[in-house]
Amino acid sequence: MEGFLFQASIYLAAAVIAVPIAARLGLGSVLGYLIAGVMIGPVLGLVGSETEDLRHFAEFGVVLMLFLIGLELEPRTLWAMRHKLVGLGGLQIGLTGAAVVAGALALGYPVSVAIAVAMILALSSTAIVVQTLSEKHLMQTGGGRSAFAVLLTQDVAVIPMLAILPLLALPPAALIAPDGSLQRGSDQAAHGDGHAAGLSLVEGLPGWGVTLVTLAVVAAVVLAGVYLIRPVFRFINGAHLREIHTAFALLIVIGIAFLMTLVGLSPALGTFLAGVVLANSEFKHELESNIEPFKGLLLGLFFITVGAGINFGTFLGAPWIILSLTMAVIAIKAAVLFVLARLFRLRGRDQWLFTLSLAQAGEFGFVLISFALQQNVLPPALGERLLLVVAFSMLITPLLFILHDVLAKRLTPSVTTRDADTIDDEGPVIIAGIGRFGQIVNRLVRGAGFNTVVLDNNMDTIDLMRQFGVKGFFGDPTRPEMLQAAGIDEARVIVVTLDDPEATLRLVAHARRMRPDIHIVARARDRTHVFRLYKAGANDIVRELFDSSLRAGRYVLENMGFNEYEAAQATNTFYNHDRYSVRELAQLWDPEVPTAKNTAYVERARELEKELETALLSKLEGDDAA
Repeated sequence: MEGFLFQASIYLAAAVIAVPIAARLGLGSVLGYLIAGVMIGPVLGLVGSETEDLRHFAEFGVVLMLFLIGLELEPRTLWAMRHKLVGLGGLQIGLTGAAVVAGALALGYPVSVAIAVAMILALSSTAIVVQTLSEKHLMQTGGGRSAFAVLLTQDVAVIPMLAILPLLALPPAALIAPDGSLQRGSDQAAHGDGHAAGLSLVEGLPGWGVTLVTLAVVAAVVLAGVYLIRPVFRFINGAHLREIHTAFALLIVIGIAFLMTLVGLSPALGTFLAGVVLANSEFKHELESNIEPFKGLLLGLFFITVGAGINFGTFLGAPWIILSLTMAVIAIKAAVLFVLARLFRLRGRDQWLFTLSLAQAGEFGFVLISFALQQNVLPPALGERLLLVVAFSMLITPLLFILHDVLAKRLTPSVTTRDADTIDDEGPVIIAGIGRFGQIVNRLVRGAGFNTVVLDNNMDTIDLMRQFGVKGFFGDPTRPEMLQAAGIDEARVIVVTLDDPEATLRLVAHARRMRPDIHIVARARDRTHVFRLYKAGANDIVRELFDSSLRAGRYVLENMGFNEYEAAQATNTFYNHDRYSVRELAQLWDPEVPTAKNTAYVERARELEKELETALLSKLEGDDAA
């Protein structure tokens, strides 16, 4: 017991120390976990042989992560991705595999070994890439969505890879080392039969039987998600015990993962499928909140074990060979990904995000290497080197994301995949951006009888809006020539509703320089963005969540005992005072000084907050007296 507590303390302390430091340095949490593992393992020797067993346990974090990803993907979204899954993902695996096979054959390895190595190295790290994309808010970009599609295809591809590997087993002579000794040790031989000894629903069945049982299990998972989990969740909800909700959420994931292993499928694939089935469930957010902490801890533990498991003895025996192989793998995969990015019309930031984010090997590589060694597919010496190559490539991945961040600052957003439309319409109102925010503005203004000229740099959005009869024009509205073509010289109002705060600022500044007298209505992300837009020349600035937040606060007041009139009066008082406060604070805000260190700003903000409380109380007391 004491030994377990000591080891747990070591792992947790390493994470608590290394990860915040890495995050503060801009390296990301993944690199922090990997560095923590390297420090407590190869460097300080605080952990030992238990790391390998712990890694198998921590790999369950990947399973939890894919379940949560599935919860965010409705079936229709997944269907919409089918072309990228089959085309982009399939080509990535095929082309990368072919390149690695060619390289392995050139190094003198047999065809069977070359194919096995290609399958191992064709995969990328779902855990690192998805975690980092989420942290950096890049998942919804074109490059992020394409990277996720490839990762999903790779996770599915693990299943046939596990089926193919035993067919590539080497003859005994291939396992003889140059000194004449048998390379495959007795320990590995003992492990070689472990897989057969496990529980299985398909062992001994003919091929058609395996297929039927597998399909039946997948169908059972889907039907359970549709018809069984919801009523059980409602029953458990009646107990009003949060720990039971958590237990049931874990039971869903663990049970499905176990069921998948019984038929030889990937647990990650099974739980992903269950997540997709439950994506429309009313209990979706409850499941997410219950599982998220376990996912985060297990993924962190997994990365620590990867770092701690690096065999520096093998590395020091041939450091340049290991490093050269690692860089060669990254270079080959990056070259293939870059070509695919161009082929599938990814440009600029998206192109480099897609290329650099997937250029490493992945955690499923550890699984395939272990299985390949058990099945005599790889010589153990090569297996050791491959483990190091996979680990080092994962260790380098956060640095590739940093390289992407550097490149992204020098590139404009990759939005132009066709020439800008010729604008053949005119109107007194120009609306730049037709997303969720701009659509509502456009519908209201057009419904009131005013013609609008709609601009957006998202080609898919423009094409979609045209299907609903809303005319818009594709092009970059931040470009002065686009504004000129839209008729800014004659327009009375321009509404800027772009998602990108920096693009919004550029557009407001351009519009103000081109037409000093035009009225500019701009969408702001937060109060600081309001101040910047105010200085850029916007007339009316609307914080994107301000009005909806006010409405939510009004509902709260009504349910706390206020009548509708009192709640409305309190809301109006707050609204008017906030507008006054923003104008006051805008005079004190300095972009060169951090807000927390701007003494005059902080003092005035405190005074305004007290004035708000006084105004609200006075208004309510006045209404009571009346």
